[in-house]
Amino acid sequence: MSRRILIDTDPGIDDAAAILLALASPEISLEGLTVVHGNCSVDQGVTNALAILTLAHADHIPVARGCDVPLVQPSLLAPETHGNTGLGYAQLPPPPRGPIQQHAVDFLIERILAAPGEMTIVAIGPLTNLALAIRKEPRIIKAVKEVFIMGGAIRHEGNTTPLAEFNTYVDPHAAHIVYHSGMPITLVPLDVTYQCILLASDVARLQRIDSPIPDFLADATRFYMEFHDEYQRIEGCIINDPLALALTFMPELCEYESLFVDLDISGGVAMGKTFADFYRMTDHPPNMKVALKVQARAFIELFLQRMEALSQTIPN
Repeated sequence: MSRRILIDTDPGIDDAAAILLALASPEISLEGLTVVHGNCSVDQGVTNALAILTLAHADHIPVARGCDVPLVQPSLLAPETHGNTGLGYAQLPPPPRGPIQQHAVDFLIERILAAPGEMTIVAIGPLTNLALAIRKEPRIIKAVKEVFIMGGAIRHEGNTTPLAEFNTYVDPHAAHIVYHSGMPITLVPLDVTYQCILLASDVARLQRIDSPIPDFLADATRFYMEFHDEYQRIEGCIINDPLALALTFMPELCEYESLFVDLDISGGVAMGKTFADFYRMTDHPPNMKVALKVQARAFIELFLQRMEALSQTIPN
């Protein structure tokens, strides 16, 4: 039986790759996308989400527009990382449909409560939508099956400040609500995602197939690779979000530890920094499972094989 998934996303480049991986994976039933501010504005993110689904012939999947600003912090977008549209150099046709009328927060609540114990949330953007859903309807805490969060940097340096990861830094107050909600959480931090590097040779392998999927990924990741090369001295690009998605059906790609994880919301240089109580220095029980080791190349190979299979079904 396939796992029922809702993806809460700020569709930038690696978010797009995660959405495509979900569509390419028979283990998953993707039942909706909720869009939040982050890599791009929420309105641009909605357009991107709809266009990606159209690209993959998946127009039946609903898209709900969510929050356009963080709970407390000023808005922070990432055009230097994902380009002005959020999708690098890729240019997709305008989507033929719009989002559903329901707000993303209400959509999350409705879908989780309609199927208690069945719905998994994959949160790959700032956690504003999910935090507000928890505050509005706390019953979802016990009704959700599991939450996979791409976010945080435990023993790894930050990618937005020297200490903080982007999704967490953009809305740390929302992350604080979700982390301490009592939901069953698996955290997928930079500690593992920054080992998952998509190479130019990987993209060239995909482009042997005559399909719009490899063409899109090549145009999108070329911008991403240029960013990683210039700012982080990484050849290739990090595909953070697809790893979080993959762990929903292939958890053995990572090794985990149950830990008490918190983050700094006091302001200053450590704002948004995630930290874990490895040595049980506090009396707090673990509040999540944290991925700390990854079979990086095995994951990249999985991603490539799934993209090849999806591309074969959608020729130019």
